[in-house]
Order: sequence, then structure tokens, then C-alpha cells
Amino acid sequence: MNDIRNSKQIKLVFTGSVGAGKTTAIGVISEVPVLSTEAKPSETEVARRKASTTVAMDYGEITLDDGQKVYLYGTPGQRRFDFMCHILCRGALGLIILIDNTHPDPLSELDYYLNLNADFLSNSMAVIGVTHYDESDKPSMDDYCQCLQERGEFWPVLRADARQAADMALLIDTLLASLEYG
Repeated sequence: MNDIRNSKQIKLVFTGSVGAGKTTAIGVISEVPVLSTEAKPSETEVARRKASTTVAMDYGEITLDDGQKVYLYGTPGQRRFDFMCHILCRGALGLIILIDNTHPDPLSELDYYLNLNADFLSNSMAVIGVTHYDESDKPSMDDYCQCLQERGEFWPVLRADARQAADMALLIDTLLASLEYG
């Protein structure tokens, strides 16, 4: 069990596919101006979905009720920048994986990000936030839980609107509780 309250630094990483809401999530919850590395997408598929995309990382901070700082990092969603996930996870305590439920195959995206971060997750915790659920309720939350169960993994799965600070706070609180009591 990790004693996160005695940690000198709490670092959490948001990851997931393009358009899942990582930059938005950090932006709505950060208490400091967000450091963002947005650029015009060079990939046609990404450009169809959004005008800008993260190319290195996003960074923000929040303060817990006890005064402990939490440093938030967001990874790029484009697969060619996957190496940034491994870099940003160094020293992190946990991972928030955002999955866009309107993606053509959200469960394969979940699989992809769990596989990409398998080494990190062998010693750390994760929480899964399903975004854009208001636009598509298929797959269902039960489908996500079934996917995790088939993998032998049992991370918390929550519906989350990346534009809502309360939803992002719930993801972070769930992850911190898992770290402290998991």
C-alpha cells in the first residue's frame, strides 16, 4: 500500500486517445495556468476531429484539502508520440486513462492504453474515465468492466465529462483512494 500522504510529490498522468479530453480535463481542474503544447494536427484524421492537438504534454496543478500539491500531466493522444507516455509516467503514482466512447472501437482503445502502460501499471494504479458517453452509450459501462475482467484487471471505471471539474475531481479522488487504500 502506498502512503501517498507522506509523498513529497504526487504526480498523476492523464492518457488516452486523441479527443478523449485530456487537455480539457487538466484545464478545468488546474489551479494554475495550464502549460499546453498544442499544435495544428498534421494527421488528416486528427485534423477532422479538432483544430489543435497536444504534441508533447499538458501540465497543471491542484491542491488537496490537506495542502498537498498534485501535479497533473497529460500525454499526447497521437500514437506517434506514445513515447511521451513512458517519459511522463516516470515518478508518477497513478494513471487516469480517458477513453472516448464515440471512437469507432473504444474497447480496443482501452486495450491499447492498458498494453502501452502495462509496465507502469504492474506497480501502480489506474482509473478509467469514459468520456463522450452523452454522445454514445455503446459500449456500455458493463462492457468496459467485462473487458477489464477478461484481461484480469479490475480498475475503477467511471463515466466522465472532461469539461466538468466535478467529474475530473471524482476521477482523481478515486485514483488517490485506490493508491491509499488499494
